Amino acid sequence: MTPTALVTGGQQGIGRGIAEALDAAGWQVILAAEQPADAPAVQDALAAMPGASYHRHDLADVAAIPALLDAVGPVTTLVSNAGVPAMVRGELLDMTPESFDRCMAINLRGAFFLAQAVARGMLALPEAPYRSISFVTSVSAAMVSPDRAEYCISKAGAAMMAQAFAARLAGDGIGVYDIRPGIIETPMTAPVADRYETRIADGLVPARRWGRPNDVARAILPLVRGDFAFATGAVIPVDGGLSIHRL
Repeated sequence: MTPTALVTGGQQGIGRGIAEALDAAGWQVILAAEQPADAPAVQDALAAMPGASYHRHDLADVAAIPALLDAVGPVTTLVSNAGVPAMVRGELLDMTPESFDRCMAINLRGAFFLAQAVARGMLALPEAPYRSISFVTSVSAAMVSPDRAEYCISKAGAAMMAQAFAARLAGDGIGVYDIRPGIIETPMTAPVADRYETRIADGLVPARRWGRPNDVARAILPLVRGDFAFATGAVIPVDGGLSIHRL
């Protein structure tokens, strides 16, 4: 059986970096996102990965999950990457229910029920190739930013979600991992690039540079290959040392 990877949000940013690495390593790659198939980012990603396919899917619409999985077929590798930021960075005491609910609907609720459905399908597959679920959470699962607390809360929930799936699926030989990127150069961070440039230069990130999508891809590839199968449930920071506690 050819290993088949479903990468949510795989048309751009971290997801695309991961998708391209899996494509180069021999996976059949399926991209899923809420953008229309003719969106420039989608077309550019498909041009870079001619063997990949694309399916439009809104993570917030959990009722659409069965149709998505019927269309894509058996999945051996789920990379749960798609997510949204806070609608507005600002005063915690002014956060709106709309922004809170949007983060939870996509980053947490939608991600959970997609992973649940994929896991059910994985249980019916042979053990080879290796089956895995990787949740791309964030350093924000443990490092708070009060000006976007809804995002941090959603990622903290996603981190616990990864632990729950790891515990449930370990006995079935399905690996589950929590990948925590730091400050990565993507379309999501572009609006605050100037702010981060200064802080990174001042030492916020010990590595003193932005992360790149391929930094995350290089970290995730050995996990989905099964090289660290007995480390299921592991939390992998990919942040240039950002999350190291320092004085």
